[in-house]
Formats: sequence, structure tokens, C-alpha cells
Amino acid sequence: MSQPLIGVDLVPLARVGELLEPGAGLGAGPVLGRFLSADELAASRTPDGEPDRAGIAGRLAAKEAVFKLLGAVGRPVPWQGIEVLRGPGGRPGVRLSGAAAELAQHAGLGPIDVSISHDGGFAIAVAAATTSRPRPLDHLISLDQ
Repeated sequence: MSQPLIGVDLVPLARVGELLEPGAGLGAGPVLGRFLSADELAASRTPDGEPDRAGIAGRLAAKEAVFKLLGAVGRPVPWQGIEVLRGPGGRPGVRLSGAAAELAQHAGLGPIDVSISHDGGFAIAVAAATTSRPRPLDHLISLDQ
């Protein structure tokens, strides 16, 4: 029997502003490059070539939300192994590789779906998937009481 899993994360756009400041060494440089892949950096630009702060914040939130599905509490986020890219019709899609793909396989995750929204200086993302494997706290949760 498959079980639904949901992960959510919220990122203030101000955090992205801090990552883009010259003292942070980027623009799309070293710091942001640790969090976003080359494909994600290319997709996170406005039509005039400037960094899309809302898009970047949404991707970071989506990566964190996906990480929460992996059940890897206490491990570092495999930032480069979780890519959030535009799918068909512009919807965000998730591509896993490396350690993130291994964690997803170990967790028995089915396809991952994400939704991203930005408003009022924040970006929020929700990630959802199903798993057929019991979660560590499943024995504590009962709706039959």
C-alpha cells in the first residue's frame, strides 16, 4: 500500500538578495553555484539577463521540500543532485541524480511533483510523492482512535 509524502519549505527573497550581493562572491558565482546547477542558473534569469530572485528562491524552497521527502534527517542536502527545472507547459519538474537519486530509491519514492508560488517577499514550495515503505514514525500515527 503506497503512502503519500509531503514536504514544504519557505524562502524569503531577501535570502536570495544576500546570496547575490558582491561580497557573497556571485551574481551566479561560487556561493549560488553550490546550491543551483548550471541548468538551474541558466533558467533563473530574467529576459534581460538579470538573476530572477523569485525564481531562485522558488527553486531553493523546492529543493528543500524535495529533500524532506527523502527521509535523510541529519544528512546534508544534496543540492546539486536535486534539480528543479521547467517541465512541460512551464510547470516545475524535479530531476534527481547522485546521492539524491540514491536516497529517493532507498526511500522507495515514486515520481515527485512540486508546486512553487511567490508572493509578499517569499517563495513557497510543496513537494509530493508516494512511497510503499513504512516511515519511522508510522507506528505512532493512528487515525482509528
